[in-house]
Amino acid sequence: MPRVTEQHRATRRAEIINAAARLFATNGFHATAMADIISDAGLSAGAVYRYFRSKEELIAAVAEEALTAADETFRDLLADGAAPAPEHALAIIITTIDTRIGRHPGTGLDLTRIGVQVWAEALRSPDVALRVNQVYRRLRGNFAEIARRRPGLAGADPEQVGAAMLALVQGYVLQRLLMTGTDTTGYLAGVTALLATEDGRRE
Repeated sequence: MPRVTEQHRATRRAEIINAAARLFATNGFHATAMADIISDAGLSAGAVYRYFRSKEELIAAVAEEALTAADETFRDLLADGAAPAPEHALAIIITTIDTRIGRHPGTGLDLTRIGVQVWAEALRSPDVALRVNQVYRRLRGNFAEIARRRPGLAGADPEQVGAAMLALVQGYVLQRLLMTGTDTTGYLAGVTALLATEDGRRE
């Protein structure tokens, strides 16, 4: 019997995640059953359940897929001891949302739509809430590290600054989805003006 390779498993897992993402983005979590995902993926039930035991696991996997781009962007921002300005870091992360999450290259979907559904699902499902808590603590920790490295923020609590920076990103995601005419350039101009007190540039 041919041996199943790691590449084969990774490909099969990605196919299932992509099928789930398509259905979640179009129909929402509650209107999507595991049977729908199995059918869309073109696999047997056994094959799908070999990788994911429940819809909650798939919800978490799709959310992680969306956040992979953010993790990679933070790695680049913080590489080699870099200390990017907060407004620069926010601009890069928000641009990443537009180019790599809002138009996800693997699925062609706007995965921010799924992200907002995950927030709501976390209020209902303890399993999803646990995963969401871990993910957003990681993101907040990355923003806190940016604050920690900035001389102009001396005396500020990096964790508090990180929480505020994450809130600006989450606010952008919501406005982008819920308010027509939300303009990325304009939003970033507002963020820059708001943060321009760093290093005493504006009183």
